[in-house]
Amino acid sequence: MTVSLSIIECLTEYANNPLGLDVRRPRLFWRLESNDRSAAQAYYQVLVASSQERLDQGVADQWDSGKVASDQSIHIEYAGDKLISEQTYYWKVRVWDTQGEASAWSQTAYWSMGLLSRADWKAKWIGRKAEKGVDMQPSPYLRKSFQLAKQVKRAFVYATALGLYDLRLNGSRIGALFAPGWTDYETRVQVQAYEITDQLTVGENVFGAILGDGWYAGTVGFLGKNVYGERPFLLLQARIEYLDGTSELIISDSSWQAAKGAILYSDLIKGEAYDARLEPTGWDQAGYQAASSWELPDVRTGYNGLLVATIEPPVRIMQVRKPVSFRRTEEGTFIYDMGQNMVGWTELKVSGAAGDQVTVSHAEMLNPDGSLYLDNLRVAVQQDHYVLKGTGEERYEPHFTFHGFRYVELIGYPGEPDLDTIVGKVVHSEMAETGRLETNDEMVNRLYANITWGQRGNFLSVPTDCPQRDERLGWTGDAQIFARTAAYNMNVSRFFSKYMQDMIDSQLPSGAFTDVAPDAGWIRHKMWNANLNWFAPDNAGWGDAGVIIPWTLYLMYGDIRILENNYQAMADWVSYLRDNTEDLVRPDYANYGDWLSIDADTPKEVLATAYFAYSTQLLAKIAGVLGREQDQTQYESLFASIAQAFRNAFVGSDGRIHGETQAVYVLALQFNLLTEELNKMAIEHLTADISARGDRLSTGFLGVGYLLPALTDHQKLDVAYTLLTQEEFPSWMYSIKHGATTIWERWDGWTEHKGFQTPSMNSFNHYSLGSVGEWMFRYMAGIEADPAAPGFKHAIIRPRPGGKLDRVKASYDSLYGTIEVAWHLSASSKVFRIEVSIPVNTTATIYVPGRVCVIDGVENTSGTWEIEGCQPLGSTEEVSWFRLGAGRYTFESDLLAIKASV
Repeated sequence: MTVSLSIIECLTEYANNPLGLDVRRPRLFWRLESNDRSAAQAYYQVLVASSQERLDQGVADQWDSGKVASDQSIHIEYAGDKLISEQTYYWKVRVWDTQGEASAWSQTAYWSMGLLSRADWKAKWIGRKAEKGVDMQPSPYLRKSFQLAKQVKRAFVYATALGLYDLRLNGSRIGALFAPGWTDYETRVQVQAYEITDQLTVGENVFGAILGDGWYAGTVGFLGKNVYGERPFLLLQARIEYLDGTSELIISDSSWQAAKGAILYSDLIKGEAYDARLEPTGWDQAGYQAASSWELPDVRTGYNGLLVATIEPPVRIMQVRKPVSFRRTEEGTFIYDMGQNMVGWTELKVSGAAGDQVTVSHAEMLNPDGSLYLDNLRVAVQQDHYVLKGTGEERYEPHFTFHGFRYVELIGYPGEPDLDTIVGKVVHSEMAETGRLETNDEMVNRLYANITWGQRGNFLSVPTDCPQRDERLGWTGDAQIFARTAAYNMNVSRFFSKYMQDMIDSQLPSGAFTDVAPDAGWIRHKMWNANLNWFAPDNAGWGDAGVIIPWTLYLMYGDIRILENNYQAMADWVSYLRDNTEDLVRPDYANYGDWLSIDADTPKEVLATAYFAYSTQLLAKIAGVLGREQDQTQYESLFASIAQAFRNAFVGSDGRIHGETQAVYVLALQFNLLTEELNKMAIEHLTADISARGDRLSTGFLGVGYLLPALTDHQKLDVAYTLLTQEEFPSWMYSIKHGATTIWERWDGWTEHKGFQTPSMNSFNHYSLGSVGEWMFRYMAGIEADPAAPGFKHAIIRPRPGGKLDRVKASYDSLYGTIEVAWHLSASSKVFRIEVSIPVNTTATIYVPGRVCVIDGVENTSGTWEIEGCQPLGSTEEVSWFRLGAGRYTFESDLLAIKASV
C-alpha cells in the first residue's frame, strides 16, 4: 500500500527548535501532508534522545512514547525522564494512517533547556555608573575579552538585562531587537538563549554589549522614566564545551570593561542621539587597542525577581520599505512619504563633514500646510539625531527606540538627498502571518490591510495601544476585543501566552485585573492623579481580558495549558466581580465604558454587568474543558442568575435596554443575556437605531467587535454588510476614503468638517476598531473554530454572502495546516460557487447557502450524494450542509436563500 501521510513540520512549544526553555513538560507539534482525501492520523510514536547520534540509531534514552492510538498531532506533552539544565533534546515522530500504514520518520527537531534554578547562575549583573548632571544617560558599552585554547564542541550563551541589550560576539550581533522584552521587572525578567558554537575561534574572543534604558529605566508612556530602576544592567553566562569533554563558563562580572560610546541617549519615547565621532571602532572584536582606557563595570548586588525563559516571539525587522516620494520644503528640509503608516525607524544614508548633524523626524500625518503633524505626540519626541564622523558615506539607524510614522523629515541634511537616502524598517514581534483575505471590493481589501498594519504597528513585546505618542501601554481592553482578529491574522500563540503572564503578574490581591499589563505603575498613577479623576479599582471589558484571551487561545490553538495555568486567576476575577455587586448588578464607576463611542453614551453599569456575565459564562465553559464539573455547574448557575439580574435591572418588556445605545443591544445579544422573545425585540431596536443614524454605527472599543456578529447571528446580514461598506462618517471606510493606511484610534480622528480631533488623544495607528476583522474571517469568509474540537481540529465553514461583494477568497494557517475558502456569487445566473480546502488530519462541516446542486462537478440527479470524503448532513431551502474530510472540494448552489441580496 502507498503511505498516505508525510510529516513536514515539527515544533516544540509552538517554536522551531527553541533554545533555553524552562517548561518541564514541553509540548510537541507536527503537521501532516497527504494527497489522499480524508487522510488522517490514527497512531503516533515519538522518540526523544539526549543526542543526535542516539536518535539516529533509534535509541530513545529520554522518552519513547510507544505506539499511541490518537489522532492528535498538536500539544503532545513530553512524558519522559526529568529534563536537565542546559541539556539539548532531539526528537522525531512517525504516524500511522487509518489504514494502518506507517509514515517515514520526521526530520529531527530539538529543543534545549535553559538554566532551571537560581543556583545554576554564576554571573553577576553589570552596568555602568551614571554620569552626573546628565538627564538622558548615554548607553553603556560593555566588553569581555577571553582566550580559547581548545576546539569547541558546542557553546551556548544565556543573556538578559534590566533594560535592553544589543549583544555582540567577535563583531557580529547576536539575537533580536528590544530583548529581553517588557515584563514587570519587579516580578520577572525573560532570559534568551543563543547557540554560539560557530562564532567562537581558538585564540582571543570578545563579547560586547550595548545597554539601553528600555522600559526598565527609560520613559514608559506618560508614566515618566525610571519606573522600575535608574539604569540598565546586563546578566550573561556562556557555557563552552570542548571536544575533549571539558567545559568552562564565561560570565558577566567585575572582570568586564565598561565605557560610553556613540549613543548619547536612546529612549523609547524620546528618541536617540548618536555622535559617530565617538564610535569606539573595533571595540567588540579581538585586538582592540583602546581597551586599556575602559573602566571597571558597576556590579549590582542582586535581583529579587524571577529569571524565566523567554515566552514571547523575538522582535525583528520584518520588512524594509522604500519611500514613494519626497519634496523640499521652504525651510530647506526634506519631507518623505513612506506610503504607509508604519512602526520602526528609518535608516539614513549620508555623506558630509565631521560634526554635521542630521535630524530625522517622524510623524503619522501632515498639517494642512504640508508640515509634519506633531501635536498628537504629546511629550514624545520621534526624532533621531545623527552627528557625522566625516569619513565618506555613512549609514545610521537608531538602537533602542521606535517610532510610529508615515512621513519623515530630514533636517540639516548636507547635500541633496534622493529616494535612496532613507529606507523604512518595519519592526514588530516575529509572528507568522496566518491569515489572508481578498474580495472584489478594493476598499474592503484596504480595510483588511489597515487592520493587519495596525497589528504590525502595535504588537511589539506587548499589545500596545499606539506606537507614536507618549503612551504605548499594554491596554487589556484593547487586547481582548482584538485578540480573535489578531489570531486570524498572525500566529499569536506565544505572544498572548506571554501577555497573559503579564496580566497575572499585575493582578491585584483583590482579584482585579489591571487596565494595562505590565502595570508599570498605572494603577498607582491613576489612583493618585487628581487631574484624571479616575479612581475605579477595575474596568469592565479591560479586566475581562484575563478570561477572554485564554479562551481565545484555546479556541484558535487548542491550548488547554493556557486555561490550566490561568484558571485560578480567572476564578479570582469572577469572584471579585461577584463580591462587588448589588444583587448581581455591577456598579457604574468604570472609567472607560464603551470607549470612544460616537454620539452614544452607554451606561457603565449596563456594560459592566454584561461583561460580568460574559466572563462567568466563559469560565463555566473553561471549567468544563478542564473537567471541573462542580465548578462548571456553579458558574453556569451564576451566569443564569446574572442574566436574570441584567434583565430585571435594565430590560423592559418591550425589549428596550437601559441606555438604548447600539452597544447595550449588541452586548446583550452576543453575551446571551436575553430570552428568545427579547432577542427578537432587541435586534429590531438595534437595527432601528442604525437606520435612524443613516445606516451608521456608534459603537466604541467594546461594542464594535460584536456589532456585525450580533447582526449576522440575528438575521440582519444585510445591515452588517451595509455598515461594513458605509463610506460616510462615522465608518471604517470614511478613514480609508481620506487616505488611512492603518486603523485610527477614533472614528473622528480627522473629519472634513473639523480637521484633527483633540491632539491629547488622537492616534492614527491603533487596532481596536479593527476588531471587525474577526467578522470578516468568521462570517464573510466563513472560517470558524469549533469549541468542541478547538484549534481547527474540526472547522466550521459557513460563508455569508451579501452586500456588494460577489467574490471572497480567504485562508487561515491553523496548526494542522491551511484552511482555504473561496466563494463567488454570479449575479446573472444566481449561482453560488465555493471552493474549500481542509487540512490533513482534520474535518469540517460546511454550510452552503441555498440548495447544493453540484459537488466537484457532479450533478445531483438521484437525490443522494456519493462523493469521496463528503457526507451530506441535511438541507433546507436556505442552506445545505455536509461533513468533510481533508481535501479540496467545490460546491455550487442555486442560492434560493439569498436571491434578494444579489
